[in-house]
Amino acid sequence: MRSLNERLTTAFSAIDAANEADPTIVTVRGEQLPLALAHGRLASGWVLRLAERPDDALLIAARAHHLRRWEVPRTDYPDGRPAYLRWRKDQKARHARDVAVLLEPLGYSPESIGRVQALIRREGLGSDPDAQVVEDAACLVFIETQLSAMVPRFERQHYLDVIRKTARKMSPEGLAAVGEIPLDETAQALLAEAFAVS
Repeated sequence: MRSLNERLTTAFSAIDAANEADPTIVTVRGEQLPLALAHGRLASGWVLRLAERPDDALLIAARAHHLRRWEVPRTDYPDGRPAYLRWRKDQKARHARDVAVLLEPLGYSPESIGRVQALIRREGLGSDPDAQVVEDAACLVFIETQLSAMVPRFERQHYLDVIRKTARKMSPEGLAAVGEIPLDETAQALLAEAFAVS
């Protein structure tokens, strides 16, 4: 596992400070954290597990993939899948813009910042292995932090479909890592049921 250089540690601290204001609190691995903060920390941790030699851009993109996400809630958009997809695309664009503001004072080059932004937007997904690593990390974080919470909010078939759609976005390596997530019994049952039907 690579060590973190001083500038990368400073970048992580700036991203974490921005995400600490998330009003939604979740319990993750026994610790209560703001949701966006938990997402960033877990995602960068997954990158360190999934990528053989992750560079700063890849790690920062994972840490910032939900940068201040709560500021534009899903409820600001209409119901339905097209609006949901537009919300997600708009969020990725906003996260990419916001991370540049945090990285520029730290001396990252425009090229490095552009690379982080491209990874946050998942540009090249399907052809860029680093974009897939960010996607895998985001999906693993979703499974760990939000799967159980779906049960009371959605009908059974809906959340099973969400799990299957999430799995289709993941690489074989990302799917193999699902077994490493510390899940409660509810989430384990959901995954088993979703994956039982191919």
